[in-house]
Amino acid sequence: MQTQFNTSIQNTIQTLKQQGNFLVLSRTQASLFSTPFDFTINEHTQVNVLAEGIISFEPIADSDKDIVLSCGVHGNETAPIEICDDLVKAILTCKIVVKQRTLFLFGNLPAMDIAERFIEENMNRLFSGEHKNLAAGQQINAERRRAKQLEDAVKDFYLGASPQQVRSRFHYDLHTAIRASKNDKFAVYPFQNGKPWDKYQLQILLACGVNTILLSGSATTTFSYYSVTEFNAQAFTVELGKVMPFGQNNMDNFSEVVTTLTALICATELNLKPYCAEDFLIYEVNQVINKQQADFALNFAEDAPNFSDFAKDHLLAYESGCEYRAQFEGEAIVFPNADVEIGQRALLTVIPTEI
Repeated sequence: MQTQFNTSIQNTIQTLKQQGNFLVLSRTQASLFSTPFDFTINEHTQVNVLAEGIISFEPIADSDKDIVLSCGVHGNETAPIEICDDLVKAILTCKIVVKQRTLFLFGNLPAMDIAERFIEENMNRLFSGEHKNLAAGQQINAERRRAKQLEDAVKDFYLGASPQQVRSRFHYDLHTAIRASKNDKFAVYPFQNGKPWDKYQLQILLACGVNTILLSGSATTTFSYYSVTEFNAQAFTVELGKVMPFGQNNMDNFSEVVTTLTALICATELNLKPYCAEDFLIYEVNQVINKQQADFALNFAEDAPNFSDFAKDHLLAYESGCEYRAQFEGEAIVFPNADVEIGQRALLTVIPTEI
């Protein structure tokens, strides 16, 4: 039986090296990855297959960065999934060679299969241990188990680096927005718990074609904030355009993202532009509006893009016993969604700021 088991793993390794089809196998034959295994690529890279949708690459030579690239935490956000899938294929088939420790996470595989944001629950509200906090009568579900598994993978990855080296920790959690945006690509910079905002990271984002930055003003239960608060990583939720079906993304729109991430993990020259405040549109959160009643409604066009702005006192949303209005001239909306569960965030409003 053990020989048969080892043969199965060797066959899987051979397939991965030849075809690079880790994501396809994760989605169609998850049992292949029920037990972790590792192998090397041409004696320069160790590959650690930890579970379906979870794979890391470690250069045999010294490195100084630990980079997490996550995608598919929402299953219908396909462009980042396709970007990461292409990078993993390129590494496995030796088209590129990683020079930095890199962990790839494909989050919600079942939701990908049905082209939905999630199965039962928004996974990007379940990190920093929130997956353990069950409401009365609520049962643990697949999204909560997966959030815990992703947390553990990040923890093991960051803590598995050599403690003798000075290292930098990065985490880019790649998403696409439900609706269009006035600024096609933007990033949420998680709350830093008193640390200063890092302008070098903004230079990297600018090289990705991301010039709009939303500074978060409080702790959250998102995946990127988990890496910030638990491991002092430089982490971002990066929104790359609008949700599209698999195969219908114009990947030319993401060429800067692919080029920059490839250079980052391969330790080649990034060619970053010197930081200049005029290159960025930077916002801070002004209002976090949570849905409290079943009749919660938004008071603007259904197709209003992210960062649409409104006059002071404009009615943005309402529900029984409460109205939510713009408090500043030009206050803008981000992530509006009236269909969330009661108690969850239905809208952020933002105002321009500087760092």
